[in-house]
Amino acid sequence: MQERAARTRQAVLEAAADEIAERGYEGASLQRVVWRAATSMGALTFHFRTKTALAEEVRGVGRARFAHRMEELAAAADPLRELRTLIGAMARLAHQDRFVRAARRLEADRPVGVPPLAEVWLPVLRGLLDRAHGADRLRPGVSPEDAVALLAHLAEGAMAAHDATRDPAWDSVWDSVWDVVLHGLAADPAGRRAGRP
Repeated sequence: MQERAARTRQAVLEAAADEIAERGYEGASLQRVVWRAATSMGALTFHFRTKTALAEEVRGVGRARFAHRMEELAAAADPLRELRTLIGAMARLAHQDRFVRAARRLEADRPVGVPPLAEVWLPVLRGLLDRAHGADRLRPGVSPEDAVALLAHLAEGAMAAHDATRDPAWDSVWDSVWDVVLHGLAADPAGRRAGRP
């Protein structure tokens, strides 16, 4: 019985993530969540007493998945290469992971008390840039703070582009954009080549 309850709870969470990602918190309907999860309203309310509790759990799962992926990337040997990997991974998560999409939508809708996902990924980005700066991998005159500002906007744009329908040409455009970014950031041509896999 517990296994069945766990499956129902997971189905409700997945359905709620899809519903919130598509319609936002206000537009999300518990009735549509029940329909998507192929369960009953009683089963939904058994696991989540309110819409707010359900949305909070969805946001928490999305944030945890995002944080897990960021932890995997934080300790890379080559910080410039990892910057590209980091932003690409963030964009893919924003497109492919229903819970991350829902967490981003909840953040955009600004319910009270929702911490931004930037709290998860911005420290990783800063850490990689600090390491690149410490290893003299950044072009002279490029401060880590300026690079953080540039790459934070690039990351948000990449995630927003992936929130929409995935364009098959995105990967080649991303390679070109990244070449331009590295040209402006890297201290030398070898550093720029190292930044591209």
